[in-house]
Amino acid sequence: MLKRKISSKILFLLMCLLLIPSLTLASSEEEISSTLNYADMGFMAFATLMVFFMTPALGFFYGGMVRRKNVLNTIMMSLSAIGIIGLQWILWGYSFSFGEDVGGIIGGFQWLGFSGVGLEANPTFSETLPHIEFAVFQMMFAIITAAIISGSIAERVSFSAYCIFILLWSTLVYDPLCHMVWFPDGIIFNLGALDFAGGTVIHISSGVSGLTAALILGKRYNYGKTTLLPHNVPYIILGGSIVWMGWFGFNSGCALGANEIMVRAFANTAIASMTSMIVWMLLDKFINKKITIFGAITGGIAGLVGITPAAGFVDSWASIFIGAITSSICFISIIYIKEKLGYDDSLDAFGCHGVGGMCGALLTGIFATTTVNPNGADGLFYGNAMQMVPQIIGVITAIVVSVVMTFIIIKGIQLFMKVRVDEDVEKGGLDIIEHGESAYNKY
Repeated sequence: MLKRKISSKILFLLMCLLLIPSLTLASSEEEISSTLNYADMGFMAFATLMVFFMTPALGFFYGGMVRRKNVLNTIMMSLSAIGIIGLQWILWGYSFSFGEDVGGIIGGFQWLGFSGVGLEANPTFSETLPHIEFAVFQMMFAIITAAIISGSIAERVSFSAYCIFILLWSTLVYDPLCHMVWFPDGIIFNLGALDFAGGTVIHISSGVSGLTAALILGKRYNYGKTTLLPHNVPYIILGGSIVWMGWFGFNSGCALGANEIMVRAFANTAIASMTSMIVWMLLDKFINKKITIFGAITGGIAGLVGITPAAGFVDSWASIFIGAITSSICFISIIYIKEKLGYDDSLDAFGCHGVGGMCGALLTGIFATTTVNPNGADGLFYGNAMQMVPQIIGVITAIVVSVVMTFIIIKGIQLFMKVRVDEDVEKGGLDIIEHGESAYNKY
């Protein structure tokens, strides 16, 4: 009898011990779910997928612009960024970008390997999203930023060197800039600079770094002596159109939820890009006497770049001006300044992203208004001329960091390997020699 009582007590204790984890889990789940918003979570998952799809689409957009012997290599530079930068972001990039502040310049080590980045919300970033969803959304930005750079150095850079470059570049350029501009304790953030979806962090950094790399590598073989025409304009339109579509998730997703600011950013993205396309077409007709489809899609992309930093801070009418002004300045940069200065920005990553990002950052300081977003600021147009100060400082900081670090990274890589392919490789095409494949096999 005594043994039975002891056994029953032990059984009871074991049952209690087994129930404790489930009760704790239920309590934890209740605590987590009470702060999360499932509409926000669903929207952000969709926005993340849209931004992810922009990177392979960028590969097609760039791939159509190069000669047929380099199309696979160009697409591969975008695709490879998905794996390289995605893994870098998980291992240390996210922690360096959004980890505990170190001097207002870079994050700490607490999120290394996504340690502690789970299903609970992190109020520093969003009270309605799981921390890991925010981190993965930001991952897509880091990936496409590195891929954009390839547009300046296409058709002459060693693929192996490019892979090493973007890994180092994301660590030494993108992550610190991301922290400085978007983290609440970052030095640019604390100055009051506005960058809703990455005009400074993404477009200025990638465009300026691309131009710097292009100048270090030098011009392509026969550049300026022969016409280097796009080999597949339908690829350009297909890739560019998907990039355009994904940009709606790119900009509106930075509202971090299904809310009014998201709708405003979504609408402004449409208005600015459509205006920019029309302005580019008119400039094409007036100056070149023909309206080209290549020009039309380029105009649309330029407007998307311009509205990126302003999307959640400006009114709809301001988006028209931002699209028109950015398109005009990018047109001048690509058609005239590039030819005048003679640099070989292969696919105009600087002319579109670098110049467009600068325009957008400065125009944000002019047209931003707290009537649209109380978390923003009033710009020059609304009587606050001082808003231009942090905007200008943000632009200059992005330029200086991008130029200096890109120069150091490339020169460092050159100590160990060739960054530019040999002339015979460039003549023969990078697809066969670098990858052993051809986009257009003959049977």
